[in-house]
Amino acid sequence: MPVPLALTIGEPAGIGPDITLAAWHRRSEFRLPPFYVVGDPEFLERVAHRLQLRIDIRTVDPEGAAAVFDRALPVVPLGIEVTAPPGRPDDSSGPAAIASIRRAATDVMEGRAAALVTNPVAKNVLYRAGFPAPGHTEYLAQLAQQANGKPFPTIMMLWSPELAVVPVTIHVPLREVPTRLSTELIVDTARIAARALAARFGIARPRLAIAALNPHAGEEGALGEEDRNLVAPAVERLRAEAIDARGPLAADVLFHQAARATYDVAICMYHDQALIPIKTLAFAEAVNVTLGLPFVRTSPDHGTAFDIAGTGRADPSSRVAALRLAARLAAGTPAGADADR
Repeated sequence: MPVPLALTIGEPAGIGPDITLAAWHRRSEFRLPPFYVVGDPEFLERVAHRLQLRIDIRTVDPEGAAAVFDRALPVVPLGIEVTAPPGRPDDSSGPAAIASIRRAATDVMEGRAAALVTNPVAKNVLYRAGFPAPGHTEYLAQLAQQANGKPFPTIMMLWSPELAVVPVTIHVPLREVPTRLSTELIVDTARIAARALAARFGIARPRLAIAALNPHAGEEGALGEEDRNLVAPAVERLRAEAIDARGPLAADVLFHQAARATYDVAICMYHDQALIPIKTLAFAEAVNVTLGLPFVRTSPDHGTAFDIAGTGRADPSSRVAALRLAARLAAGTPAGADADR
């Protein structure tokens, strides 16, 4: 039997349970790898009933998930009753989401699951439950460090068959980006991306396009000094380390079709510089991949969407893409093996 993927419950009041059930219900159509959900079986039964999906929920241990996957959705119980209604997190939401992440990550690190696939969470709900990290990724890095006795610097990559992007700075106000950027941060981010693309994605010599911060790459300082003083030295250092990096490249001409064919990942200076192009090109199929962890972790590239939770309107495409990509990376199959990339 194949080793299954471990899937977290995410925020129970969001669309995570909806897209998980919808994906399993269409598992043959989507050619999904075996997975199990770490959550409350009775809660998932209620969600399936609300969505009018006839799904057999089967309580299992991780080792038994693959054997039942074809006929029932395997669920590893948390021992936490989930009571949150659609769109309205309650006191059960945060503890269930945190416990699910911890259990699923532990299963992967101890070999009971092949990779970790997470559902969207609501940070404010996690914080109220005592979440010990700024976000999902940082918590996974903490768990990995606790298990392995060493730190794991991580970065976020958004991947699709059309485009892969990595933001150097993420959730910071735009006005703070220039002060947060440094040559060292750009180099560290690019190094992690290059190593992961080689080790996980099967790209022997990854090609990195390093985006400029300012319009026209700063116009030799006329439109800002950051590209000349921070980005260009980072590119020089990367090239000195035999990493195939080019830049700083003007972002306004970096994402058209011909340009995308010249690189494997775009290293972007801030959140929207990275996420606007990939969400324009692949809104429903983009996958969030955490690079730098000692295991594979993917997630849909969207949030909890409380406004449509429980309605059946949530599109499972990104959930499907995250499951399929996780299985390929865990198996050592190049990510583009069944995609036009």
